[in-house]
Amino acid sequence: MPNQDSVQIAPAEGKLGVLIPGMGAVTTTFIAGLEAFKLGLGKPIGSLTQLGTVRLGKRTEGRSPAIKDFVPLAKMSDIEVACWDIFEDNAYEAATKAGVLETALLEQVKAPLSAIRPMKAVFDQNFVKRIKGPNIKAKGSKMEHAEMVMDDIRQFQKRTGVARTTMIWCGSTEVYHEAAAVHATLKDFELGLQTDDPEISPSQIYAYAALKSGVGYANGAPHLTTDMPALQELARNLNLPICGKDFKSGQTFMKTLIAPGLKSRMLGLNGWFSTNILGNRDGEVLDEPGSFRSKEVTKSSALEYILQGDLYPDLYKEFYHKVRIEYYPPRGDAKEGWDNIDIFGWLGYPMQIKINFLCRDSILAAPLVLDLVLFMDLAQRAGMRGIQEWLSFYFKGPMHAPEIYPEHDIFIQLMKLKNTLRWMRGEDLITHLGLEYYD
Repeated sequence: MPNQDSVQIAPAEGKLGVLIPGMGAVTTTFIAGLEAFKLGLGKPIGSLTQLGTVRLGKRTEGRSPAIKDFVPLAKMSDIEVACWDIFEDNAYEAATKAGVLETALLEQVKAPLSAIRPMKAVFDQNFVKRIKGPNIKAKGSKMEHAEMVMDDIRQFQKRTGVARTTMIWCGSTEVYHEAAAVHATLKDFELGLQTDDPEISPSQIYAYAALKSGVGYANGAPHLTTDMPALQELARNLNLPICGKDFKSGQTFMKTLIAPGLKSRMLGLNGWFSTNILGNRDGEVLDEPGSFRSKEVTKSSALEYILQGDLYPDLYKEFYHKVRIEYYPPRGDAKEGWDNIDIFGWLGYPMQIKINFLCRDSILAAPLVLDLVLFMDLAQRAGMRGIQEWLSFYFKGPMHAPEIYPEHDIFIQLMKLKNTLRWMRGEDLITHLGLEYYD
């Protein structure tokens, strides 16, 4: 039974508002899924919150409740979604153009999807160069744009009567930028908003507006947003959770499965070549070098952190790692990833692993969106503030404290996530030592 150390978690009463910048393939697949599940059309496959369990106590106790029964999560039926987008299409029209879901399914959820129309977006062509759309906010300073977003949030909350709100970025990948002077403190950042500092991106404006509105923020893309001192300061000051970045859905998901296995058996790595073809709007945006650089950094870093070449120089010090993404319109959302892995074993003898992952980008990402909004809402009700490293499980480039390295091993990430849930409910953490069974 829970002990006295359990966390006080406010109940998940009322509706949960989910605000999403970007109403493209991932967002519309997520919304269509929520509506389809209400009608009994399919199941939320890929969602840990809906289908996962968590073991409690010893293996002999037989306690493995569903996660959604163990911690007080909002119900899927209580989620109310609103979006911003640079295109004027409603969610049904956007889903049809995205081409992820079959027409027969979309027709059955046409009414609720058609009712979701995007709010005018904050947009800056300097940060997303390959696409442009008409549904953007009027000219003004970056601070004025932040205030417009805050007003959008207030209007949404008033219109829907949601009890709680969270925000998750599902928009396009912005051009790669490193943290600049304007990102150093909250005071610097707010001055930068007022003076239109060119280093402040639209995603940073959304995140600032969310936090100032008492709304937690998750970043599903690889660009710089809350992974800077200024917005982390704001999140801590206002006791709000933040997490990110870049959904771990396809090829990097496979890397964080395979690399820990190679390392566990002390098998060496000479090289890892990865390439993708992708034809959706994400692929089009990533065809621009600046946006691709943002993605390349998060896709490339996982192997180096998992394999720890400094600790294992004979195995991983000098491996060659190449990552490519090619825009190929005929494939649409059906992404294909190829990996060639050159490994070596006993006496240095070479071997190879080939992976050909024919996946569906948005089908893999939609359940991650669901889990993240539910867990972020849980974290906020539990009084957890700042970086939520326990949600690293969902990200290619997980946020972390500056003095530690990020944990990319998906098995360690899952253990961290489930142990955090156990901690919340005052249950013993699981170490998997197991000696007590053999005393």
